[in-house]
Amino acid sequence: MNLYLDCNATTPTATEVVGAMEPFWSERMGNPSSSHRHGRAAKYAVEVARTQISSLINCEVKQIYFTANGTEANHIALQGYAKAHKQQVIAFSATEHPSILSAVSMVEELGWSSVKMPVDENGILQESALELLEEYKPALVTVMLANNETGVVQPMNKLIATAHKVGALVHIDASQAAGKIEVDYRALKADMMTISAHKLYGPKGVGVLVISPSIEIAPLMGGGGQERGVRAGTENVPAIVGFGAAAELAQSSLESNVEHILNCRKVLEQKLRQFDGVEIVAEDVERLPNTVMILVDGFDGETLLMRLDQAGAALSSGSACQAGKTEPSHLLIAMGISPARAKTSLRISLCRDITLEQIDSFITLFRAQIKL
Repeated sequence: MNLYLDCNATTPTATEVVGAMEPFWSERMGNPSSSHRHGRAAKYAVEVARTQISSLINCEVKQIYFTANGTEANHIALQGYAKAHKQQVIAFSATEHPSILSAVSMVEELGWSSVKMPVDENGILQESALELLEEYKPALVTVMLANNETGVVQPMNKLIATAHKVGALVHIDASQAAGKIEVDYRALKADMMTISAHKLYGPKGVGVLVISPSIEIAPLMGGGGQERGVRAGTENVPAIVGFGAAAELAQSSLESNVEHILNCRKVLEQKLRQFDGVEIVAEDVERLPNTVMILVDGFDGETLLMRLDQAGAALSSGSACQAGKTEPSHLLIAMGISPARAKTSLRISLCRDITLEQIDSFITLFRAQIKL
């Protein structure tokens, strides 16, 4: 049996995406910075992808900047902004991805101060978070749109309005959200946004940072003038082309994918509730349609994960960026869950081609492993 239930860690690259990328490995090998026809063809392909991605998230084409991955995009947004401006205050939520937490630490090394915004038992920012914004008046606020572990979708309207009211810019990490739910950059009124190709059936090795006009970002490394000076280095043309193809595919199939995956998730959760000692985390708030995090009383999450892996089911005990560590999820701790209980967590993240038969197969494996 081979059940892949870890699509928040990475998704399989879609066949259509692989096909779009293939010519750019060898036949269409040009460097986009070259002025000859091969270079011009490569540059055109990059610009087509830029247009495809901007259409998915409803931003201007010129606001798209390609990076190597979501982590790099997050660091460019936070460190790049901090480097370009005087020492001020950055605010972040207690449930951010490790790449954001790392970037915040590096911003602090530049002389900035930081404010951590608290969340409630579901991982939703508390009202006191808005009060902190009004008190500290940060220059930059960074918040994840959809959580990579629980799938919780953060309400953004009031947060962004408050941030703008106190003069802050807002960066949104939408790496997990883009391609899984509708993400509208213009409607959100964000100032910067991160997305990643391999979370939406595109290739690994390419991300995007969306930057609104007039925002000054200092580059983190020198070199050529690629990406209008924001990110030096020859563009990864095959991956960028793949990102564009994946974005176009996601946009065309989003509604049907959401309906199908959500139906499968509901069946999965209904079956999980039949087990004693299994709790679905944040089940009463809006979540990504594909994500279920559970706590399993009496079991170490990592141990149960390995058992399920040996039985043929691949899932996660938390963020993929934390895999292998023994510390409990900082996210669950921030939500008020005890460290011991947090270690009982498992994350199931469904792919778009999941079937009800596969859900049944997983439940059979799960039942067998917790009865050992």
